[in-house]
Amino acid sequence: MPYYRFHPWGVERRRAEVIRAVCARAASLEALVDVPFDEARRRLVAMPGIGLWTAAEVMRLSLGDPDAVSVGDYHLPDIVGWALAREERGTDERMLELLEPYRGQRGRVQVLLERSQIMPPAYGPRMEARSIEKL
Repeated sequence: MPYYRFHPWGVERRRAEVIRAVCARAASLEALVDVPFDEARRRLVAMPGIGLWTAAEVMRLSLGDPDAVSVGDYHLPDIVGWALAREERGTDERMLELLEPYRGQRGRVQVLLERSQIMPPAYGPRMEARSIEKL
């Protein structure tokens, strides 16, 4: 499927190309269920367009890694920082530091905190969703 067929779904060319490349490697991705989590994570991030956040989401949701933390998430460091240390703004480094006592289950703690609806104080207006039609 050409990249422009993804536009009606709000997917621009760069992300569409990543999706197409991942689909072309479906067999090698399915084989990740048979390798250790560290090796699977390494293979995922070696693919062009797949970063730490995407790898963690795949590891946690598809492969069942209970320790996969979504580093690079926009809101997660703030949620973890507020829930565990009452710090209004967080960083990935601080988030990992706060989650360290839960090593082995950090991904599960992440999910519990996200679903708890414990949120840091909000500042400023909400960000509007951008339409790729105007790009």
